[in-house]
Amino acid sequence: MNYLAHIYLSKNDKEIRIGNFIADSVRGKDFSMFPDRVAKGIILHRHIDTFTDQHLIVRQSKDRIRKKYGHWSGVIVDIYYDHFLAANWSRYHQEPLREYVQTFYNDLLEHYTILPERVQRFLPIMIEQNWLRSYETIEGISTIFRQMNLRTKGKSNMDLAPSDLIANYKDLESDFHLFMKDLESFVKIKTKDLII
Repeated sequence: MNYLAHIYLSKNDKEIRIGNFIADSVRGKDFSMFPDRVAKGIILHRHIDTFTDQHLIVRQSKDRIRKKYGHWSGVIVDIYYDHFLAANWSRYHQEPLREYVQTFYNDLLEHYTILPERVQRFLPIMIEQNWLRSYETIEGISTIFRQMNLRTKGKSNMDLAPSDLIANYKDLESDFHLFMKDLESFVKIKTKDLII
């Protein structure tokens, strides 16, 4: 799962959402520099990643494109899944996506001083380019894939990923909705374990 899904799975808890969002920029297991609930969001993110990586439906999605993209297929499927969440947002959340992401950007700015340096660096670009909202369209994720392909110096061929999404759209979308049912059930149990 990518940024939007991690934020969504944190429900309406501002600090959990921030922790879940910044987790990929936090190394190790010492979270003492963060408020308690932000630390719990980081832990929740890691549980979500482990569950996702081991899930049979996610593996099935990766297998649909693995021959072409190899080990990059996992990153690509993460973005595909964020696209399906954004494109079907009203099925999952009552608040319009436009308002939801703006609220989250405001929350990040409010908590700017506790964000890891890496997040502080990319946050202005993220807000200006509205990364979270861009997942909603094929055009939006095409831009993301082009940028990621540049970062891998063309080795990932991720600039081709939108055409494979279109070619496999119904099957991948079906994978996503089935997986989300399992993932939301898992997160509900895991948040209780974390005493959130």
